[in-house]
Amino acid sequence: MRHRCRRNRHGELLAGLFFLLFINVTMGWAQQSGLSLAGSNQTGLVTARPVGNLEDWSSLSLANSELIADPPLLGEKYDNPQFTRELLQVKWRQGDPIDLYVIRPKGVAHPPAILYLYSYPSETEVFRGDTYCANVTKGGFAAIGFVSALNGHRYTNRPMKQWFVSELQEALGSSVHDVQMILNYLATRGDLDMGRIGMFGVGSGGTIAILAAAADPRIKIIDVIDPWGDWPDWMAKSSLIPEVERPRYLTPEFLKKVAPLDPVKWLPQLTSQHVRLQQVLDDSVTPKVVQQRIRKAAPRTAQRITFHTTRQFSGAESGDKLLQWVKAQVQTASQPQPVVRNSQNSNAGQQSVELKTIGSNHDQARDND
Repeated sequence: MRHRCRRNRHGELLAGLFFLLFINVTMGWAQQSGLSLAGSNQTGLVTARPVGNLEDWSSLSLANSELIADPPLLGEKYDNPQFTRELLQVKWRQGDPIDLYVIRPKGVAHPPAILYLYSYPSETEVFRGDTYCANVTKGGFAAIGFVSALNGHRYTNRPMKQWFVSELQEALGSSVHDVQMILNYLATRGDLDMGRIGMFGVGSGGTIAILAAAADPRIKIIDVIDPWGDWPDWMAKSSLIPEVERPRYLTPEFLKKVAPLDPVKWLPQLTSQHVRLQQVLDDSVTPKVVQQRIRKAAPRTAQRITFHTTRQFSGAESGDKLLQWVKAQVQTASQPQPVVRNSQNSNAGQQSVELKTIGSNHDQARDND
């Protein structure tokens, strides 16, 4: 029940996002998962352990961890006139198999690929929709879909007091490692262009995309919407956290564990990647003070877009617009260049587009808002 309530509080922005991509299918955050290869053992509570008995959740890199991948298992292959969808099970930790969707456009031998990771709480059901698959592969792009650790089918064999935020170091650290392990697997397939890889992330998925890009140079582009971060303020003010639990997440011990996984620390280092940061100011899950700090941390090459309301965001990003930017950047996969910041009004309503230039008085005034 607690987790269902969290879903309802967090659903408006993400439900609108899925509507943009998945128009012909009714979706909700209290959804049931579809076919899942990830079985669960309900006989006891077992914390997932890496096969090599070592995983350093405080480090973005795989260098300090021993994750050994089992051979992937193909559970389903679906042919559509526009795309081919594979459901595979990949595994490199005991007790934590991952349902991985590889969706490829028809008629493209080695398409560039974009990884899609949505926010907690989410399921993999979205990746099974034909309309969604047609949208994400439109233009000749492969789509790679999965859910983060402690989320969807990966939340099993845990006491109810343990959830994504209470185990945030594990949830983020494991998921950042998962992205790198997934890229390792994709590189073995031989049917994708591994020189053109992007990642699209929302909420906690946006946080993981930022951290993964900092760890793995194979990710050339990230497009993130309202990433979580700036952990002391996020823990103090996010509407996602039940008040009875909040004091636990404000202790020095908890904040010290998650400090190495703060996107505010890593965003300034993403100078060799193309970065787009979109923020919706009425998203109470990520408080405004957190959004401002994340916005300031973005590199000067980043494109920053701010929407005042979810309705404005949905209007501006309707139809094919939501993925146009990330697809265009992945298609070319060139080095980013500094851009000049300005502001403009969108027909969707007061959309603020922030493109930074160093030393601008206009830039400083906007960042102090």
